[in-house]
Amino acid sequence: MVSRLRARLEVTPRQYRLIANITLVALSLIVLTGVAVRLTQSGLGCANWPKCGSTLLPPLSYHAVIEFGNRVVGALVGVVTAAAVVFAFTRRPYRRDLARLSLTLPVGVIVQAVLGGLTVKGKLAPGWVIAHFAVSMVILIGAFALAWRAAHEPGSRPRSTDRLGVWAVRALLPLGALTISVGTIATAAGPHSGGSAGQHILRLHFRGADTLTWVVHRHAVVATLFGIAVIATWLLYRHRGASEKEMEPLTVLGILLAAQGLVGAVQYELKLPADMVWVHVGLATATWITVLWTVASAGRLVPRTSTVPVAEAGAPAGDRALVAR
Repeated sequence: MVSRLRARLEVTPRQYRLIANITLVALSLIVLTGVAVRLTQSGLGCANWPKCGSTLLPPLSYHAVIEFGNRVVGALVGVVTAAAVVFAFTRRPYRRDLARLSLTLPVGVIVQAVLGGLTVKGKLAPGWVIAHFAVSMVILIGAFALAWRAAHEPGSRPRSTDRLGVWAVRALLPLGALTISVGTIATAAGPHSGGSAGQHILRLHFRGADTLTWVVHRHAVVATLFGIAVIATWLLYRHRGASEKEMEPLTVLGILLAAQGLVGAVQYELKLPADMVWVHVGLATATWITVLWTVASAGRLVPRTSTVPVAEAGAPAGDRALVAR
């Protein structure tokens, strides 16, 4: 019986790659629905958790339905991540790395659900809201890693010897994380508390009335440094003869950052309208995934004391060779 069920659930590498990509998309979309809850002032649409009022189903009110809808989407995403786990174990041939990575995703969704409940119980206190978003970005690391590994068989991408290029790309990861982190702090100091009229929601005010302006300016500085680092890395790769395919993730990252800068500047001048803030967060999520893509494409470095092929996608063409280090 068990063996028959297992046989029916078996998937090919190509099928599992599709499952992993769907999981990544689902975990990205839940970020956007969560932000929509905040920007529609529906963060406390359900006054408690996991129930919405006195029952599991929400009352027929605008804010309650939106907040409850986000919970339903979260549950569906949980089902998707559970499926990614099941199919990782029934994939043929079986790969232990995919199975281990898949297990982190439902755990992350559970942590998010608990954080969501604590956020509601904490009346949308900035610390809980920031942590809730930060965990989403961490989960996306696992989801992207699963999708990336599912797309490549072990050993199919020889390692790179371009230590300067690889480390330059890797340096973009903490810069990107810092940029997003400061952005979440700016949101926590801004006008979109997540609560509706009459609900008192704490905001960050460590510099009084100037808190938002102060944080936004720091966010702009960090984002500018991030953009400069991306341009410098792009020029480095170009100078070292990288192909268009190898340049692609850096090019996409640069375009997304330019769009982010434009949207950020316009939304600030317009006093942070909710729809533009939603676009800004959506672009931030896409940017974060692109940063992960850029780092993954750069590849792993060949050990200094080995001789291996290094014609890895993401390594500049001038470094394609068999070398001994």
